[in-house]
Amino acid sequence: MASSSAQIKVGIVGGTGYTGVELLRLLSAHPNARLHAITSRKEEGMPVADMFPNLRKHVDLAFSAPENAALSECDVVFFATPHGVAMAQARALIDAGVKVIDLAADFRLQDTAVFEKWYKMPHACPDVLKDSVYGLVELNREKVAGAQVIGNPGCYPTTVILGLTPLLEKGLVNVDNIIADCKSGVSGAGRKTEVGSLFSEASDNFKAYGVSGHRHHPEIVEQLAKIAGQPVGLTFVPHLVPMIRGMLSTIYVKIKPEAMDTDFQALYEQRYQHEAFVDVMPAGSLPETRSVRASNQLRIALHRPGNGDTLIVVVVQDNLVKGAAGQAVQNMNVLFGLDEQTGLNQVAILP
Repeated sequence: MASSSAQIKVGIVGGTGYTGVELLRLLSAHPNARLHAITSRKEEGMPVADMFPNLRKHVDLAFSAPENAALSECDVVFFATPHGVAMAQARALIDAGVKVIDLAADFRLQDTAVFEKWYKMPHACPDVLKDSVYGLVELNREKVAGAQVIGNPGCYPTTVILGLTPLLEKGLVNVDNIIADCKSGVSGAGRKTEVGSLFSEASDNFKAYGVSGHRHHPEIVEQLAKIAGQPVGLTFVPHLVPMIRGMLSTIYVKIKPEAMDTDFQALYEQRYQHEAFVDVMPAGSLPETRSVRASNQLRIALHRPGNGDTLIVVVVQDNLVKGAAGQAVQNMNVLFGLDEQTGLNQVAILP
């Protein structure tokens, strides 16, 4: 465990989006993090607090153009950028001894053909990808600790993977037809101008999207197959709900005949008993997105209607925190030998 006074010099590439400002919010209050560089070509020279007034008196840096930012001087660089940016810059940073945490998809999928199919671009550094680690700490803690490059998981995948892990590790459910019915707040679409994200379009509305295929599907399936030790059949349908932040995933699985007598509540409680950010709620609970808002908590509840062969797993998280920036800081803590909860003990905001 690193010294509680150890200072980590941090750079952020692409600090103007929602995950970027969440990183800034969390890292500005992190006792071991020292913000060193924040890049934005368009906003070069603008004080960060002018764009994000919540950071006044917390962040005194200005945005730098990427070519002028002293990223190679950092201990770790977070990429809160569109897909493709991190992989273009990762090799130079690695060569300078800098650790990389990418919040986009450049280092999430190990199969470059699958990556190229879903993200419509060639992978720029398959050699770096090969040595990168999928940064879901609750699954890969030891690998994360020794990594140079971390692929921070997607928001939907975090809920589905952690929601299913105890079942797949023990082989208790049929993996041929898992259904994940997932909903996200509008911030999941990012801080950009799109008609579907406008208030008049998203408010007082509820819709499915990506039904015929969503780029988080191959990411989820790849990780679930690793856990299960066999291919997994998944139906994944995301939805947009009229709230700013929050994510709720309802997952349906069929229990194997030989596992019908399993105490699933005890199974989950035992699997996650030492995980600070995974809360297995009491039997019969119905978690709400507001119970995790602005926190790094993920909450799980189990239901088995009529004590039959269907198990329903309900998972909630804040898509910008445990689903993105908070998870990235959790990875940083593990990378640098800090207590995993450092800087991440914010209590959820109510009302």
